[in-house]
Amino acid sequence: MPSVADTIVTALKRHRIDCFFGQSLPSALVLACEAAGIRQIAYRQENSGGAMADAYARISGRIGMVVAQNGPAAALLVAPMAECRQAGIPLIAFVQEVELAHSDRNAFQEFDHAALFAGVSKFCRRLDDPARVDDIIDRAITAATSGRPGPAVVLLPADVLRGPAQPAPFARTASLGQWPLDRPAASAEAVAQAAALIAGARNPVVIAGGGVLNSRASAALQALMDTAHLPVFTTNMGKGAVDETHPLAGGVQGALNGPHSLARQTQPILDAADVVLLIGTRTNQNGTDNWKIYPRGATFVHIDIDPMEIGRTYEALRLLGDARETITALTAALRACDLSRRAAARPGLEARLAEAWSAFDNVRRVYAASDAAPLRPERVMAELQPLLTPDTIVVADASYSSMWVVGQLRGATAGARFLTPRGLAGLGWGMPMGLGAAIARPGAPVVALVGDGGFAHNWAELETAVRHNIPLVTVVLNNGVLGFQKDAETVKFGRYTSACHFRDVDHAAIARAVGMQAERIARADQIAPALRDALAAGAPRLIEVMTAPDAHPALSLFAGTLDR
Repeated sequence: MPSVADTIVTALKRHRIDCFFGQSLPSALVLACEAAGIRQIAYRQENSGGAMADAYARISGRIGMVVAQNGPAAALLVAPMAECRQAGIPLIAFVQEVELAHSDRNAFQEFDHAALFAGVSKFCRRLDDPARVDDIIDRAITAATSGRPGPAVVLLPADVLRGPAQPAPFARTASLGQWPLDRPAASAEAVAQAAALIAGARNPVVIAGGGVLNSRASAALQALMDTAHLPVFTTNMGKGAVDETHPLAGGVQGALNGPHSLARQTQPILDAADVVLLIGTRTNQNGTDNWKIYPRGATFVHIDIDPMEIGRTYEALRLLGDARETITALTAALRACDLSRRAAARPGLEARLAEAWSAFDNVRRVYAASDAAPLRPERVMAELQPLLTPDTIVVADASYSSMWVVGQLRGATAGARFLTPRGLAGLGWGMPMGLGAAIARPGAPVVALVGDGGFAHNWAELETAVRHNIPLVTVVLNNGVLGFQKDAETVKFGRYTSACHFRDVDHAAIARAVGMQAERIARADQIAPALRDALAAGAPRLIEVMTAPDAHPALSLFAGTLDR
């Protein structure tokens, strides 16, 4: 007779879930999944498993699934789930619960999981009734993939999981595992009002956030920018939403606007904006440089799937809806408007943006072309740039690794994926996210850029990469310090704490210890050959680059202090 675990597996297959990230528990569920051909990617630690499922969802367009034991294992899922909650990424977590008869009796590793996950999930339910398996799973997946996506949790008492299945009261046949699940568009009245504002503006600009990528709206955005002749900037999480070689693309705007940055060159265009169209952005602190980069007198129009994000900081004309559908409707409305002012302004805009990109290349050359040792991260990015293909996925850890990727690489494909954990910006997720991305898109080149500080959080997953033969190229920038922490404390306090420096660690040796081919490089002429060989290998590789401890991205925090 089928068990409840078997019934869950049937539901998972209906929702097209064909792999998950786990570590054997809940055993009844994992055994049933593997027997049915649903692949387990066995992580070494739950924090990493959550990050893998996050990246899997971002790249595949399907919900990510992670499983864990109750108690301490469940607690380790909280941080990656918080990243998904903030970034709007759908995740379903199946967490083992103590047997029903043992509940509330201090059973082994018993914990109040509903309270634990309350702040980081959209949905959390315990499966008590075997007849309600389909109901609970469909509700969980619907919560995760609809509206602003996020995590959902299903708690599985061990005895219920092992017990016999029961007939469902109502048949369910829908497949809900893709996202966005629903695509509502903003009202025609609001869209027409926005089109009139944009068509009549002197200097409108677009700010594209991560919601554009979540909605798979890059093609729609490019049609909008070409139709209405609009300059488009992105946030950190929105990088890749547009082809940055497009003549109207202005690259990333945000806190990376210090000397030697692209945003410093393009800021005058933003300063002159009279209408700012925000798309799929939380207008958060880093994305707005402490809420300073937008003109105070501008009129804002905001497209977002989450009604609470519209007007959070900037009062705006509300276009509540899916980014792709609403952009498409806005483009159609603009075609009915007089766009002669916009068309006349386009050549000048393109010239100014071309000058900005050229000026950026000139000011960063001192670092990007440097042969100095220890190596500059900008030189590493300059050597990676020509190796990028339309299919390449670049993943970065939080902190400086994210800034090197979003601030130095230029994406030449609309919809290119640069994954950065900027929802909560936790250290240590870069390499696990790279593994999840590589699982989601077999055959695509995937590079994860991590610092030595963040990499130490999760380097056990090197063994995961080898065991599953996941062809991820991990580039470790080893500068021996917690870079941002040291630099930020120096600026704010004139000194830094004793935690900022590390002993010398041979990360290549760690990788080789688990059977991964790895090398440590210290010269500029070694970078490109190492990257080319690793990308061509079709197997997990690690490249450790010895980098300058005083190198830092062009953050506004350092303008006038570390950067003079």
